[in-house]
Amino acid sequence: MKTPLKPLDDALAELLAHAAPLAGTETLSLFHADRRVLARDVVSGLQVPPRDNSAMDGYALRCADAAAAGAQLPVSQRIPAGHVGLPLAAGTAARIFTGAPVPEGADAIVMQEDCTPLDGERVQVNAAPHAGQFIRKSGEDIVRGAVVLTAGTRMGPAELGLAASVGLAEIAVARRPRVALFSTGDELVMPGTVAPAQMPPGAIYNSNRFFLRSMLERLNCEVLDLGIVPDTLAATTEALAQAARECDVVVTSGGVSVGEEDHVKPAVSRLGALDLWQIAIKPGKPFAYGHVQADGRRAHFIGLPGNPVSSFVTFALLARPFLLRLQGMRDITPKTMAASAGFDWPRPDSRREFLRVRWGADGRLARFTNQSSGVLTSMVWADGLVDKAIGQTIAAGDTVRFVPLSELL
Repeated sequence: MKTPLKPLDDALAELLAHAAPLAGTETLSLFHADRRVLARDVVSGLQVPPRDNSAMDGYALRCADAAAAGAQLPVSQRIPAGHVGLPLAAGTAARIFTGAPVPEGADAIVMQEDCTPLDGERVQVNAAPHAGQFIRKSGEDIVRGAVVLTAGTRMGPAELGLAASVGLAEIAVARRPRVALFSTGDELVMPGTVAPAQMPPGAIYNSNRFFLRSMLERLNCEVLDLGIVPDTLAATTEALAQAARECDVVVTSGGVSVGEEDHVKPAVSRLGALDLWQIAIKPGKPFAYGHVQADGRRAHFIGLPGNPVSSFVTFALLARPFLLRLQGMRDITPKTMAASAGFDWPRPDSRREFLRVRWGADGRLARFTNQSSGVLTSMVWADGLVDKAIGQTIAAGDTVRFVPLSELL
């Protein structure tokens, strides 16, 4: 009986149900926490800004003292950033610079472009101000006691800067998942071991190992690279047992089927359990999830298809969110955008298709000519994927759902 295809969203939901966040955290300097997932809320112990301050270089004054354009006021003090001035005497102005605290008594800032210095000690105000003008209020960015970053946030440049702005030098982050990676297939050859001219018939270079390792490391994973495992049941079982003893997750590419030379399925079943899924996506239909155990330790197992584009896409759509959820990340859904197709794709499909596309000079999406699951050049060429629904056809000018590759890496 033919196994029914599993919708992608159902497969992802089922996969994530197994992704309980890993125990353990580590404390890192903000300088080393980029892309790491925050383990605890960041709560501000101060107001940002801490005091009312000037948003402009100019003059601090009372609006009542410059009710009409052309008012002339003596300059009573000079307040650079980082210094606190004296209370502002009535009928005077204070020379002030961006970021400097507003002196007590002032209720507006007039930018220097709207003022004329007269003799070094007086200023002419050429535009009547209104109360609060160009004053950044204490706490208008962050209020003391506010949660400024929630646990499960993946840290980026803005998040790191925000943590620093409330006085933190280090933060608690989720520990890195330990992931074992290996490929199966006697046809695989490592680049550098055999020159292209000497490649034996039927052999191919192992490209999957390189892009999968890169994708894992971009997700904060600590990778145990077991290389190419020989196509025997004994070797595959030993590799899986080693991975279970040392890692949280095992990721493989290729070899998860029912052929006589595909030993991953029986090896995983011998050490644990395996579900083979046929996902209703193109490229990337075959996918496997399960677990393996050895010496009392248990690891998740993820089996990706062997074709490089299928492996890339299934990793991005299924393994990536799984690994981020293991780190406690909450928002794991790639952000998509509506875009205009600059191509025709008249063929409906019974699977949800992910077409390799990139932006054209006309602002529309161009499609890579060859959408085969083995054409890795399409991923280098592409800016992203068009997420085409089951049965959908596309005509030039149609609005389509675009997933940037930057959201998947």
